[in-house]
Amino acid sequence: MSPLVRILLGVGICVVGYLMALKTNWWLEILGPIPWAERTFVSGGSRTFYKLLGTLIIVIGFIVITDLFDSIVGGLVNAIF
Repeated sequence: MSPLVRILLGVGICVVGYLMALKTNWWLEILGPIPWAERTFVSGGSRTFYKLLGTLIIVIGFIVITDLFDSIVGGLVNAIF
């Protein structure tokens, strides 16, 4: 993948994650509550889950931007097997 495409894709992923963490109520209205999150998280429930998911998506976006995806996944696979 060319560096320009990789950077644009990573920035797009980061923007989606940022919007997920920022506009949690909108995502909650669109996707609905998550029963597992409501039982597991003491305060916030699904809102907390969507904020954590947004943060994880932002981290994945930065991994794509810096082209560390192959290194991280390869390292995890080598550690497991």
